[in-house]
Formats: sequence, structure tokens, C-alpha cells
Amino acid sequence: MNDFGDSQAMSLVAFCAVATITLLLCVMTGPDRDDLDEFYTGYSSLSPLRNGLAIGGDYISAATVLGTTGVVALCGYDGIVLALSTALSLMLLMFLLAEPLRNAGRFTMGDALARRMPGRAVRIAACAVTLAALLPLMLVQLAGTGQLLAFILGFSGDSMKTGCIIGLGVLMISYAAIGGMKGTALIQILKLVMLLGSGSVVALLILHRFDWDPGALFDAAAAQSGVGSSFLNSGLQFAGSPYPRVDMITAQLAVVLGGGVLPHITMRMYTATGARQVRRSMSWAVSSVALFVLVITVVGFGATALIGREVIAGADPRGNTAFLLGSRAAFGADISYAETLLFTTVTTAIFLTVLASVAGMILACANSLAHDVFAVRSRGLTTRREMTVARMSALAVGAPAILLATLVQHRSLQPLVTLSFTLGASAIAPALVYSLFWRRYTRSGLLWTLIGGTAVVLLLMPGTNLVSGSPVAAFPESDFNWFPFTTPGLVSIPAGFLLGYLGTVLPGRGKSDDQRRQYEAVEGWILAGAVRRGN
Repeated sequence: MNDFGDSQAMSLVAFCAVATITLLLCVMTGPDRDDLDEFYTGYSSLSPLRNGLAIGGDYISAATVLGTTGVVALCGYDGIVLALSTALSLMLLMFLLAEPLRNAGRFTMGDALARRMPGRAVRIAACAVTLAALLPLMLVQLAGTGQLLAFILGFSGDSMKTGCIIGLGVLMISYAAIGGMKGTALIQILKLVMLLGSGSVVALLILHRFDWDPGALFDAAAAQSGVGSSFLNSGLQFAGSPYPRVDMITAQLAVVLGGGVLPHITMRMYTATGARQVRRSMSWAVSSVALFVLVITVVGFGATALIGREVIAGADPRGNTAFLLGSRAAFGADISYAETLLFTTVTTAIFLTVLASVAGMILACANSLAHDVFAVRSRGLTTRREMTVARMSALAVGAPAILLATLVQHRSLQPLVTLSFTLGASAIAPALVYSLFWRRYTRSGLLWTLIGGTAVVLLLMPGTNLVSGSPVAAFPESDFNWFPFTTPGLVSIPAGFLLGYLGTVLPGRGKSDDQRRQYEAVEGWILAGAVRRGN
């Protein structure tokens, strides 16, 4: 086989095979009876290794694989910093929040927050923030899928891209509704093993092209970047911004604080059986993500060094095809059968990444809707009915996501990625930190954090130049850019923490003292890892 036409045919066959096999695995491993623990946590039956790989699989989304590699290929040094920030976020989750989250929660983030502050308002707010943070990421994965498959398989025409989005969306809803936590975990493990395995081989091939000298790779990438030494220095990613340094720091802060606390990541904490298991699981997760950071750094720089930054930007202004272009370029001009098979494995791994990522997000949203909203509202809801509601919630979340993805597929998707991470850093992170560690934190402080932090982000985000006022914005033909920074995190992250503090201290010391006593009553469960009980 000497051309990529054969590779496209192999990729199509591989995609169909993977979709069939993974759906069958979900059916075989999904809950076979009406048991909430089995659906929500898989009975915590995963070993630390498998649970850690599932966490890493959930964390490495298609936006990370394609988007971060694109930033590495187009922006060099700034892309490496972004990739390292991704790994650092998971490390912070591991050392600061993983064990208290596992001890405080049962099924959802609402459980963890309601441990010390019971009430419908807390659970509904937690569910609303979960949906607000994960829906944009789902749109990014789904909308990017049509363009990705068109690139890989040679499709043309909007109808084919839209058909891919709808078909894959239906498949992802099925994963979440049928497989539950255990079924989606199995898909995440398979996806991560394929992604790391094929990506590592491609990275080694690229290094081999440069005689195993990373310095030679970096120099060649700088030479082919068109910007010279600036490619290896800070500032290229936000060069068009009025405040590039501030924007870069703010963007990395949003990733570090927001990436690891998104609900589809934290829900995996509840599948561990104890503190030791969650620590070991997180060790495997951090190790896998660290290896992935090395892979995308080499592949991103390799893509620029071998084919040039201009070609990558011409294929996609955001560089989302850099991972595939770098993989192709690693093989050279003559493609052997083994290299065609490897490229097919790479494309299949990316395809599976999209499937697994959105399935995990749909599951997190469906669990929160069923458990935090409907089950609490209907006290007499039976186990069977709650599971039925959870499965219907997967459809209720997935169907609008598919529709919206078809509408935004021709727009820049970077604002949606930024929105999700900034919501995590501005609302979820301060709420979890305060709830798990601050004794005086009150219910009003929690609601101020969740609702206020989200509102600030949603207010500021439309005014950034990611949405309008620049050639690569979501609406380049318009200009309603009034916020002078690229991301709203500079204001929204401090605002989230400040609102939580003000909401706690302003109502008076009496309420704070009451909340302190309530916290002390459950402090042993949250911090010391005493016997976990149901909510």
C-alpha cells in the first residue's frame, strides 16, 4: 500500500469495528439489574490500575488531543506550557481534593457538596453548574468530529459532516445509558491504551528522523515555523492580544484550576473503595497524562519541523489536524503496510477518544440530573425509576448537544473550551475547596460561589476577542469585543473565591458558627476517610 486512499478505507472499516465492539462491551458490562451503586459507580469494582486509566481517559479529551497538539505545533513554547498545565491540574486534584472528594461524595458532585449542607438548592445549583461546564466541551467534541472524519476519510459536503455528528452522538448516548460507570470506564481504558500506544510509536519515529536529538527537533521546528526563535519563546499564542503576558498566565491558571475539577473527572473518585485505592488510581492517571504530554510535545513539534507551520495552519487555523499531519509526516514519502496500519490505529484512537470523552460527559450530566434533581425532588422514587430517569436524562442531555453541535460546527470552538475550563476554575474549584476545608463556609456562601462565579463567566465571555473582534473568533464578521482580555479568568476566578467568602461572612457570625458545627460533625468522614455512608 503506497497511498493514503488505502488508509482511508482501512480507517472506515476500523471505525465501524470499534463502534460495534465498544457498544457490545457496554451491553455486556453494563448493569444487569436495577442497582444504583452498579450504575453510578460500578460497585467500585475497578482495580486502581483500571480506575486510574479510566480517570486518565476521561481527562484526555478529544479537545486535548487535537487542540493542545495544535497549540504546540503552531505556538511552540506556549503549547508546551499549556500541555504541562494540563498535567499539573490533575496533580493538584490528586494531592489536594481526590481523597476528601471520595470520602464526602457518593455518586455526584452534588453529593459531595450536600454532605455538610443538605438541601435541594445546593443540589440543583450543583447540577446546573455541571451542565453549564460540560455542555460546551460536548459541543466541541461533537462539532469537531464531523471535520475530523471528513479529513481522515476524504468526505466533502456539510451533509456528510452533519450525518457524522448525529450518528456519533446517538452512539455516545447509548454508551452512557447502557454501560453506566463500568461500561464507559472500559471504553476509556481501551481509548487511552490505543492513544498512548500509537502516539508513542509515532513520537519515536519522529525522534528517529532527527537522530534521537530533541534539540535538533526543536531547532528544525523553529526553522520551519516562519517566526524564527519566537517559536521557542513565550508570547506567540496571544501575540494579537493587547496584554499577551496577562492572557497567557490567565489561560494557564484556568486550565490548572479548572481542568481537574470538571464533574466528569471528579465522578471517577467515587469509584474507588478507599483512600489508598484513590491515591493509587490517581498515581496511574497522572503517570498516563504525563506520558501523553511528552507524546503530543514530540508529535506537535515534529509536525511543524517536517511539514511547516504554514501547512498546518492552512489545514486548520487552530491546528486541530496537527496530530494527524504529524503522524503522516513521520512515515516519510513511501508508506509501508505496517505504517499504514499504524496510521489507521492513530485515527481509530482519536475516533475512540471522541466517543469515550462525550460518553463520560453525558454520563456525568445524566447522573447529576437524575440523582441531584429528580431523585431528591421525588422522595419516594424507587431504585428502578431512578435508573430509568438516569437513562432518559442521558437522552435529554445528548439530544440538545447533538443539535447545537450541528449549528456551531463551522464556528471557532476555542471559546467553548475556554468557557468550560474557566467555569471549572471560577465556580467549581472554589466551591469544592471551601466546602471540603473551610469550617465556617455556609450554604449561602456555596450558592454565591456556584451561581455568582458562573454568572460572572457567562457575562464576561461574550466580550472577549475569542467570540468577536478577531479573524479567528467565533464571529469574525462582528465586533462586540469590550473585555480587553482573551479569557475572563483574570476577573472571574478571584470573583468566585471572593463571592464564596462574602456570602459566608456577610449574613453574620451566627450562621457561620452553625455551619462550623455541622462541618465538625462530618469532618471525620471528609478528611479522615471514616466509613463512607449514603446521603
